Amino acid sequence: MKDTTTRLGDSTRLSLATRIGFGVGDIYGGGAVTIVGILYLYFLTDVVRIRPALAGTVILISKIWDAVSDPLMGNLSDRTRTRWGRRRPYFLIGVPLVFASTVLLWFPVAFASETGRFIFVLAAYVVFSTVITMVMIPYNALASELTTDYNERTRLSTARIVFSTIGSGLCAVFPLVIVNSFASTRHGFLAMGASFGVLFALPFIAVFLMTSERRDFQEHSARPSLYATFVEPFRIKPFVHILMMYLFAFVASDALQSVVIYYMTYYLGRAGDTTTLLGTLLVMQLVSLAFFGWLSRRTSKRAAFGLGAAMWIVAMAFSLLIRPGQWAGIVYLFGAVVGFANGGIVVMIYAIFPDMPDIDELYSGVRREGVYSGLFTFMRKLSSAFALFTIANLLELTGYRAPIEGPDGLLVDQPQAAGFVLSLRLIFFGVPVVLMLLSLFGARLYRLTPQLHDRLRVFLDRRRAGDPSESADDRAEEQELRAALALPERPRPSGEQP
Repeated sequence: MKDTTTRLGDSTRLSLATRIGFGVGDIYGGGAVTIVGILYLYFLTDVVRIRPALAGTVILISKIWDAVSDPLMGNLSDRTRTRWGRRRPYFLIGVPLVFASTVLLWFPVAFASETGRFIFVLAAYVVFSTVITMVMIPYNALASELTTDYNERTRLSTARIVFSTIGSGLCAVFPLVIVNSFASTRHGFLAMGASFGVLFALPFIAVFLMTSERRDFQEHSARPSLYATFVEPFRIKPFVHILMMYLFAFVASDALQSVVIYYMTYYLGRAGDTTTLLGTLLVMQLVSLAFFGWLSRRTSKRAAFGLGAAMWIVAMAFSLLIRPGQWAGIVYLFGAVVGFANGGIVVMIYAIFPDMPDIDELYSGVRREGVYSGLFTFMRKLSSAFALFTIANLLELTGYRAPIEGPDGLLVDQPQAAGFVLSLRLIFFGVPVVLMLLSLFGARLYRLTPQLHDRLRVFLDRRRAGDPSESADDRAEEQELRAALALPERPRPSGEQP
């Protein structure tokens, strides 16, 4: 594999081919999250026809397995040694598995017993979640290795989010188009699953071929330890702050996506406009990437993230003014502003994420990209599942009436009670806004600035190179960096090797 990078001082500038090759992998990451967030709860309640509480339980129970598999996969990825590196082999292995698990996820099982249907969809979701773990944890970890430059990581994140948004856009607009092109809703969902299985799987061939890994990072990787994997990261304040920004912002988006189809159908009476609204949101998300990338270079990633989150909250407040029967452009204006703001949130959090292993290397002395990728991925999936579980139970508690399946296989909506519609509006606005406010609080606490990261990168490059002439100035610099980032002293649990 030829070197696809050029040096800029002590940092690394990536070639366009590497940025594209890495970026296309998030067609799966962005697309899978979008299609599950928008349609999976609806698929379970209205197509597979299990009760909303059981549907939420399917997603929540699968996270028990993720609690084990995600962090362990991160550790496994850190310890993998092959001629292709630590991360890249999993992309090639994942190609057929991504396709098969996506088809299985959307298989419209029709057992007579609701218990049988529940067991089948639970097994299908566990398989789907496991494949995401196997592929996306090495993918997320790879971002920290491709470049150590603060602003170059933003460019890499921008390329990733461009393809993630394309995947999300396709998954927002076309699934129901495919489903509705079939006479049977069940056959439509099966065809849709196969179509998107191909779309998600094939890009990982490009990720494997067009990226490379740093050998020096592999020499400084961590040894396995349950304490280091599951406990120690939570002692590091920057990790907790990034986690707050990441989880609360993304769960706010999950909550909005999971309920939007109900909001458009049962409150606004515009079910047919759902895909157009989501398409508008995602186009504006794509448009905003250049602006937020520019803003982060002029200020910081944290400031750009904060602006996006604040705009998002203002747009959600505007949703309280939307009424049935209004001019359709109002709905699309709302979607456009939410999409523009969301672009800043998403691109900045994925630009911030690769900085965490640098902070951890100062703290621990080793590279643990896989550990952090595993923790972020697990916490993301757990929080998303909890959000869907909560939304599903709120729908059931407030009196949601599922559609009735007609003799021709098509679904017929039932009228909803006024109390349910009012609750739906409150869920649509209140849950996402509270979560986004918590995300902003996490951003306020996060300390890593561009200037501080430059000092950190130079110090780590020097220490990683094994410079034997460590001076009092070097030790003082390390203490200053630790204090600036509020890093604790690292205890060494009994049994852990230095």
